[in-house]
Amino acid sequence: MRVPNRVAEALRILHPHLKTKVKGSLKLILANPKEGKELRDEVSGLRSFRVSRFRIIYRVQKDVIEIVTIGPRDKIYEDTLMVLKREAQK
Repeated sequence: MRVPNRVAEALRILHPHLKTKVKGSLKLILANPKEGKELRDEVSGLRSFRVSRFRIIYRVQKDVIEIVTIGPRDKIYEDTLMVLKREAQK
């Protein structure tokens, strides 16, 4: 599993209870990468896994699971689009 530095930093500042839930969810995703919901439109090719009011957005490329973003549901998809745009510019 690949976790970018910006995502790792976001994980570090989470409330301990939520951090435990996210870590458990990451283990579920590792065990079954198709566990999350397939996303469509501008974010097609990505998957979303629900953790309380948070979402883990990730992609599966060959044998690697890459976490794209983690955050609250109300702004996670906007954040994901910004990350994808930055990646496209590189």
